[in-house]
Amino acid sequence: MPNAAARPLYMRNARLIDPASGRDEPGDCLIEDGLIAALGKDCAVSRLPPGTEVIDCAGRVLAPGLIDMRVFIGEPGFEHRETIKTAGRAAAAGGVTTMVMMPDTEPVIDEPALVDFVLRRARDESLVRIVPMAALTKGLNGREMAEIGLLKRTGATAFSSGRHSITDAQVMRRTLTYARDFDALVVHHVEDPALVGDGVMNEGETASRLGLTGIPTAAETIPLERDMRLVALTGARYHAALVSCAESVEVIRAAKARGLQVSCGVSIANLTLNENDVGDYRTFFKMAPPLRSEDDRMACVDALADGTIDVIVSNHDPQHVETKRYPFAEAENGAIGLETLLPAALRLVHARDVDLVTVLKAMTATPAALLGLAQGRLDIGAPGDVILIDLEEAWQLEEEMIRSRSKNTPFERARFEGRVVTTIVAGRIVHQ
Repeated sequence: MPNAAARPLYMRNARLIDPASGRDEPGDCLIEDGLIAALGKDCAVSRLPPGTEVIDCAGRVLAPGLIDMRVFIGEPGFEHRETIKTAGRAAAAGGVTTMVMMPDTEPVIDEPALVDFVLRRARDESLVRIVPMAALTKGLNGREMAEIGLLKRTGATAFSSGRHSITDAQVMRRTLTYARDFDALVVHHVEDPALVGDGVMNEGETASRLGLTGIPTAAETIPLERDMRLVALTGARYHAALVSCAESVEVIRAAKARGLQVSCGVSIANLTLNENDVGDYRTFFKMAPPLRSEDDRMACVDALADGTIDVIVSNHDPQHVETKRYPFAEAENGAIGLETLLPAALRLVHARDVDLVTVLKAMTATPAALLGLAQGRLDIGAPGDVILIDLEEAWQLEEEMIRSRSKNTPFERARFEGRVVTTIVAGRIVHQ
């Protein structure tokens, strides 16, 4: 992230929304020296610093910048898919001011030197903030625990299994116990590879009609239920990276009712799309977890509304164009999502399924609290990471608009209502 000093910014005539405090009111915001210096109605008109740039928000929403808790970036090792620089551009365009980078690189982020490499590259190359999650196990092999204490001291914000699941219950128990002693958040991808098998989409009538092998919801719920028992045994902090079905929602709801320190995320694709979108074997809709039934989608939407689901993520997973040209069963899983995270989430708001503050909270204040970040709030002294949102602007996503190096979006030519018009990181305009 560029670190040269930025001019003070005065955002006037905005609708201020801060999900962390519940603020939703008209007002202004002054950002100075990279921090929010004043907030409220006419909060600094009489004392604007020299050289202040004034932006008339025209009543648009001014909110904290989004924090995306699940972003796969190809660098190092897979730069043909995505680099830190191109991911930063895509994030800025989507209003994501902090990306949480997954450890699935080559080499895997399982050593302090690699955490340091990512932090330095992000500082020099990215328009937005990048914080890395380190691997839970060495090489993401699910067998030997990584050095959680050393990695956390170097700057790892949490510890993830990435695209993989730890199938050995003893390894998972030891990892949770060790992470607990460092107050480290364990982020687990709950998907049993044996139950997934050769499956390529949600198991059910649609898969049978298309002649494709299905993935049962049990592939997700069985490891999730095991993990809840291990969390109860160890007392660790645990986050299910992605849930996608009604049964998983009930598992999380029951665990929270028992007082366990558990949370979960959901992909924006699983909130806004379903298995029918696979249509005529469209490989951009092949992802993990798979798109589920409409009943499962609505169960996830309801769980977001009532607070059972804590976080919305893009699950940004760029793939090379060739790997998406294979037949559906052979194509790679994954879809990009940084640029469409907020516009797709606003579909839920316009449909009156979830209110705006709840949607924004799941992408700002809650991930910040889980990860211990200072970002994610509109408050005096907080980092000047904010976004200006036009809730009404209608637009259509075309391939040439995509800033990500890869183009595998399930929302190509989709119509949206609402988009980010300005993104500010540490008081600097990085997209407008």
